Amino acid sequence: MSAEEAKSREVPEPGELIYSPPSSWLPAFFAFAIALAVAGVYAEGFMVRGWVYSIIGIVIALFVFRGIVRGGVGDFFGLRRKQKVRGAVLPVEQLKVPER
Repeated sequence: MSAEEAKSREVPEPGELIYSPPSSWLPAFFAFAIALAVAGVYAEGFMVRGWVYSIIGIVIALFVFRGIVRGGVGDFFGLRRKQKVRGAVLPVEQLKVPER
């Protein structure tokens, strides 16, 4: 590949920055708590009454959901307010008149 071809194939920098959220165990705990709350309906007679499992699952789910929302709000307000706007230059296609 010649130097001229390499120069024409350069990709410009992206116009927006992408921020990925940090990894978290909270969604897994939330799923476990919801499963515990639902399983409490069917766990009647296993060690304790079934509604006890449901209450424990609902309480855990509420605390974990609160943590998920707090993390999302913190991530949102941690982002930069303004980004430098840059338009991407699109390649121009040459239109040819169809041959007859």
